[in-house]
Amino acid sequence: MKNPPSLDQLIAALKVLPGVGPKSAQRMAFHLLQRDKAGADKLARALDRALLNLRHCERCHTFSETPLCNVCADDKRRQEVLCVVEMPADLLMLEQTRCYDGLYFVLMGRLSPMDGVGPKDIDLERLIARACDGVVAEVIVATNFTAEGEVTAHLIAEMLKAQGLKVTRIARGMPVGGELEYVDPGTLAQAMYERRTLS
Repeated sequence: MKNPPSLDQLIAALKVLPGVGPKSAQRMAFHLLQRDKAGADKLARALDRALLNLRHCERCHTFSETPLCNVCADDKRRQEVLCVVEMPADLLMLEQTRCYDGLYFVLMGRLSPMDGVGPKDIDLERLIARACDGVVAEVIVATNFTAEGEVTAHLIAEMLKAQGLKVTRIARGMPVGGELEYVDPGTLAQAMYERRTLS
């Protein structure tokens, strides 16, 4: 027996989520359609609203509903320090530590030659332009301590040091292979305090 086309489309749409395979997507689809139609409607409306209203902040590249996100619009933040992270979840995690009061740049990814992700895919030219605005004096590279995150950090450091900027890297209080989103705030705060200059 074949599924109705609309059910197959829903299952295929759910499979685009990270970590969701065919069986999980099918289970989710059946649950939403049979047991939680209100939840399915809420999910559809929220996704539609997000696609309609969200854009990238003009300065830091994170998601925002306004031209500047609330962090970039806050004039009490230190303007001369810029922290580079891979994803918006990493920015949120650093904000939870309450140990950093500068600004951010969100790459929306990391270099991954195996997956075909190069410097243009994570908009490194935009980062260079942002960091060389004449105000930024230090760039903190806070990419994850994965192989891809380390390659990304190295390339960013080389590009920014060539522009005469001070570049530091968060300390390895973070577990090797760890991702900022999953680290406890205390460990992340310690890594931020113990950052070092990249050589």
